[in-house]
Amino acid sequence: MSHQIIREWSLSDRPREKLLEQGRRALTDAELLAILIGSGTSKETAVDLCRRILASVEYDLFRLSRLEVSELMEFKGIGAAKAITIVAALELGRRRQESDAAERAQLNSSSKAYQFLRYKLQDLGHEEFWVVYLNTGCKVLQTQFIGKGGADFTPVDVRMILKAALLCNATSLILFHNHPAGTLKPSEADKKITKKIKSAAEFMELKVHDHIIISDTGYFSFRDEDLL
Repeated sequence: MSHQIIREWSLSDRPREKLLEQGRRALTDAELLAILIGSGTSKETAVDLCRRILASVEYDLFRLSRLEVSELMEFKGIGAAKAITIVAALELGRRRQESDAAERAQLNSSSKAYQFLRYKLQDLGHEEFWVVYLNTGCKVLQTQFIGKGGADFTPVDVRMILKAALLCNATSLILFHNHPAGTLKPSEADKKITKKIKSAAEFMELKVHDHIIISDTGYFSFRDEDLL
C-alpha cells in the first residue's frame, strides 16, 4: 500500500474519508498530519511521509511541536507551505490547551501556576521569561512576555515588569521562565534576578508570590523550596 497514492486506497483507509465516517479520534497521528499536508511524493504517500516524520521524533508530539519550519523542510516531500501548515496546526493545539488552563484561573499554589503557563513554555528550544500579574484574590489580571534568550540566559527588564504591574493595578505577581535543557535546578543568575525583582517590587508595595521554572518534565517553585 505504501507505493499507492491515497486516492487509490480503499475508502475506509483514506484519512479524510475515515475522519468523516469514523470521527476524528479514529485517526492515527500520522493520518491527521497527512490531512494537513495533503500529498506525499511519487514514492511515498502522505501518510507514510508523516509516519517517517513522527518516527524521527519517536512519535512524541511535544518533540514534533518543537521543530522549526526549516527542520521540517529537511524531509523530502515537505516544502515551506506544508511545514508552515504543520507548525500552525500544532500551535493552535498548544493555544487550545493554554486557553483551557486560563479559564477562571486563580493561581494560589505552585501547581496551579505551573498548569497555567506550562503550555506556553514547555516545548521551546530557547529560554523565555514571563510574568503573570494577579489581584488580591490571586486571580489573573494579565500575562506578559518579558524577553527571550538562548538556551540558558534571558535578559530581564525589571522596570518593564513594575510598570505593567501598576498599569493593570496588580497587587502581586508570579515570575516564570523555562529551562530548555531540562534541568529544574535554579542557576545563580536565576536566584539573583529573583532577588532583584522581589526587592524592587516590595518598594512598590507589590508581592512576588513565586518564581516557577518550567521544563518539559515538570517545574521548580522558589516558594515551595523556601527561596523567596
